[in-house]
Amino acid sequence: MRASRAMLSAGVIAPAYADGMTALAHFTAHNGFTLPALGLGTYALDGDAGADAVAGAIGAGYRLIDSAFNYENEGSVGRGVRASGVETSELIVTTKLPGRHHRREKARTSIEESRSRLGVDAIDLHLIHWPNPHQDEYLQAWEALVEAQQRGTVRQIGVSNFLPEHLERIERETGVRPVVNQIEVHPYFPQDEQLAYHREHGILTEAWSPLGRAKELLQERIIGEVAAAHGISPAQTVLAWHVARETVAIPKASSLAHQQSNLEAGAVSLTADEVAAITTLGRADGRLFDADPATHEES
Repeated sequence: MRASRAMLSAGVIAPAYADGMTALAHFTAHNGFTLPALGLGTYALDGDAGADAVAGAIGAGYRLIDSAFNYENEGSVGRGVRASGVETSELIVTTKLPGRHHRREKARTSIEESRSRLGVDAIDLHLIHWPNPHQDEYLQAWEALVEAQQRGTVRQIGVSNFLPEHLERIERETGVRPVVNQIEVHPYFPQDEQLAYHREHGILTEAWSPLGRAKELLQERIIGEVAAAHGISPAQTVLAWHVARETVAIPKASSLAHQQSNLEAGAVSLTADEVAAITTLGRADGRLFDADPATHEES
């Protein structure tokens, strides 16, 4: 079944967990699964400090937490989730299957290992980290995730860094469409065509490294002008740009102050002209590093 553009919709849902926290837009996938417009990236948030950062973020209002097997911090993320005191039913904890675990049996074991490290009965959202097209085993990895979802050890399944050709293949072979594709998106690399494809098929877009080359990007004149017009910071402006484009931004932030500032960006509404102006910052060489999904191979 092909999803229409209308199946990917945005709506503001006020958080039920506490008063005074930022109400975030939620975006809905082809199967009704929803994600808040902002989540917490956890790359390099590890050890006790990482667990504390995750617990603090959840206390601040984050309900989407993003990790990966290759971040080597699933244990810390799980401890932070438990320390937060928030019911796990209110959270969406995400992890990712690494490239070296694509073969079906390795993938099955990797999924169980991630579940054990996170300390959960079922993983809320499990993604394939990269397609590794030359290795050409991502279909086996997807089949393992489909099986895990059928067993109930994974609730929702998706991918990361997949191109349309990869997405079409796994759906064609299994009949199961991902709910999420987490890809590089920021004003220097806005990915208009890929986002349009996702919307047409009801696949939610998550943006990794949503602030891109922050030191350079946040100095851009148009970012500063829009920030000044709304009385917000340049970083909040970029995150508001993501929300306006219906991409789920997952910036990493270890300090509570930065976590709260990022979350507050979800309440900012940019005009269509402001969004378009920021999007014009896109560059042909906008990727952060040489990681074209058509060729990149993750270990």
